[in-house]
Amino acid sequence: MATGWDSTIYELIAKASTDLPPDVVAALEQSADQEEPGSNAETSLRTILENIELARQRCLPICQDTGSLLFWVEAPAGLPQKPLREAIARAIVKATEAGVLRQNCVDCLTGKNTGNNLGVGSPVVHWREAEHDTVKITLMLKGGGCENVGVQYSLPERSLNADRDLEGVRRCILDAVVRAQGKGCAPGILGVAIGGDRATGYAESKRQLLRRIGQRSQHPELAGLETRVCAQANELGIGPMGFGGKTTLLDVFIGALARVPASYFVSISYMCWAFRRQQIEASLDGVLVGER
Repeated sequence: MATGWDSTIYELIAKASTDLPPDVVAALEQSADQEEPGSNAETSLRTILENIELARQRCLPICQDTGSLLFWVEAPAGLPQKPLREAIARAIVKATEAGVLRQNCVDCLTGKNTGNNLGVGSPVVHWREAEHDTVKITLMLKGGGCENVGVQYSLPERSLNADRDLEGVRRCILDAVVRAQGKGCAPGILGVAIGGDRATGYAESKRQLLRRIGQRSQHPELAGLETRVCAQANELGIGPMGFGGKTTLLDVFIGALARVPASYFVSISYMCWAFRRQQIEASLDGVLVGER
């Protein structure tokens, strides 16, 4: 049964797929202005910006790979999860039928596409109780190309001379960028998590990607590392789509989790230039009250 949530979530999906957030577009525009006029880097970025504008105008997916659907829900205590999760599923099916989402979910055992973007583990919904009386939902669409170049390190990593400290973390991040080259559809944005276990580290690295471009960590030592490693990555000369240039990364977001003494993981999630994340705020019955 359709509810007030169905149309609200459908619009969230459609906007995430067809319209990049203003902070991402501004960062791409600034990067294009900084590249050498007429260079491959500038041409790539101008083409990306043209693609973004056409997708917005025509309400078409920004990228043919509409990616994995990752939801973060912040809801008041006591709000039943099942009705909202069912509304999310219905909205995904509708968005797939409308072409806003590509048929992008494959059963690993049969190799068959489910045809509607629903399957075991798809979509991913992270649910957290919050003190406010509204529901906030953030959606990120994460393509396979950038997901493929994510990487996790277990420190110490002797091949990088990386010990269990922030200098070791810095070495791991730069190594991940070098390994990715243009395969992650640079310029990229990195979400990094220090600590945790292998599963929680990757989950936290993706959550870090919910920040806006330029939003620094509240921890001074992490904020400094974010700025430093982003600048150093942009000195590598990899550039947009791996064609060379000054813009390899748009930003780096780093978080830290507690760890057990035996483990020191550095988990890195790479997001492509198509940084598709949108957020809405709605009443308990799904009526939109704000968006970001």
